[in-house]
Amino acid sequence: MEYIPFDRKEVENAAYEPAFFPGRPDTVVFDYPISQKENQGLAYNGKIPLWMPSGADSQLWAPRIDPDNIARVQVIEAVPLQPEEMTGCPDKFGIPWVYVPQAMGSMVVPGDPTLLDANDWQDLIQFPDVASWDWDGLAESNKDFVKTSKWLSFAFVTGFFERLISFMDFENAAVALIDDDQKDAVHGLFSELVDCYCDIIGRAYNVYPFDAIWFHDDWGSQRAPFFNLDVAMEMIVPYLKRVREFCHSINVKFDMHSCGKNEILVPAYVEIGADSWSGQPMNDKKMIYDKYGDKLLLGMELDIPNMMVNPDLTLDEAKAAGQRFIDTYVPNYKEKQVLMGNFMGPAGFSEFMYEASRNAFYELAKS
Repeated sequence: MEYIPFDRKEVENAAYEPAFFPGRPDTVVFDYPISQKENQGLAYNGKIPLWMPSGADSQLWAPRIDPDNIARVQVIEAVPLQPEEMTGCPDKFGIPWVYVPQAMGSMVVPGDPTLLDANDWQDLIQFPDVASWDWDGLAESNKDFVKTSKWLSFAFVTGFFERLISFMDFENAAVALIDDDQKDAVHGLFSELVDCYCDIIGRAYNVYPFDAIWFHDDWGSQRAPFFNLDVAMEMIVPYLKRVREFCHSINVKFDMHSCGKNEILVPAYVEIGADSWSGQPMNDKKMIYDKYGDKLLLGMELDIPNMMVNPDLTLDEAKAAGQRFIDTYVPNYKEKQVLMGNFMGPAGFSEFMYEASRNAFYELAKS
């Protein structure tokens, strides 16, 4: 890899693209010396990138061919989600989800679960016929959408615990993980889910080879995880590990997307062999970085919270926070790789972070 010094033309020729989420400022796109995909790949492979990788360098792909993406209002593909699809649509197991505007997300209507006892799953759960989905149609409709210079992540929005919740409601699902009379059945169900999930991932990869799987399975609330580490290791990790192994077999990285205050569960992400986990700011990120930063790529935040929505923040204050971020993480990057959520902030901040990190990584590469 040739590490070339920063050139002012890289920011002078910047362009803008619409923000992924409505209401947020447009994203700055610079005249990069290599593609965003290549730069992200350097970080994921334990190498020194040319600039600090961020979420802006990635593109999610959540095609409507998977009914989960419609049911959970997570369609990100060439054909946009329609308003009439945002309520009551069934997922790939036939479970209806309803969109909750206040939460900006969907949920299964509680109170009438498909399963009351996990032992009944073989009689009551109908697995989808994934082979019958219109994969040729997906390839045709999304052929332009997936042609990107960004790091392309295929979104898988319902993991194992969330899937169990969708079948059983939260309380029953939580009990099933620790009930000796149900645990064997949960193991059987999760094993069957692995085969289904890998089938979907493999077929999607054959449509267009993506760089990573964005695997969604929330394990915690704002205050604490939903279960302890022993439960995670026994009941969920073996199946996530199988999905990760399949992803690696087709040269796809595994990004564990798991919200909640899950810092005590990070050893489970490590045991899975996950390539990355960002987590939310309520976690003790410094502790996680110090203890596990050499084991998986971590998403880290600036030390100024909510910078994107702080109208009183000055550019100088934002730059100072960005410089602290660079000074903290770039010198150790050969041992501990990180990425940043985004470069959003006051006007001029994105340019500063790009240039400052370009220069810092160039010096690191020369050392």
